[in-house]
Amino acid sequence: MKVALLNEKILIQKAVVITDEIGNRKNTWEDYFSCYATISGESGSETNTAGITVEDTDITFTVRWCKSVSLVHSTGYRIIFHDEIYNIRVVDHMNYKKKSIKMKCQKARR
Repeated sequence: MKVALLNEKILIQKAVVITDEIGNRKNTWEDYFSCYATISGESGSETNTAGITVEDTDITFTVRWCKSVSLVHSTGYRIIFHDEIYNIRVVDHMNYKKKSIKMKCQKARR
């Protein structure tokens, strides 16, 4: 893996449940890990749903292996890149060689 290709900063967030001062529970996102990634496989498509054109953007983030990133899975984590939210669909550990991890994501609709 060429380190020079790791040129875009991403932020990985984790879903957590917090309890407020009166005991109410609330789902929220907290910053988990920030690192540099190689961006590849950016593609997209448009579909018409109920008369509205919806854009589906797929993107792949490749990061260097570390203990924190190796714990990331597709449920409960998401990626922030250029102020856009991407839901993780697939985490590929690249044959478990502990060199890099590839995360295939889809842009979240807001």
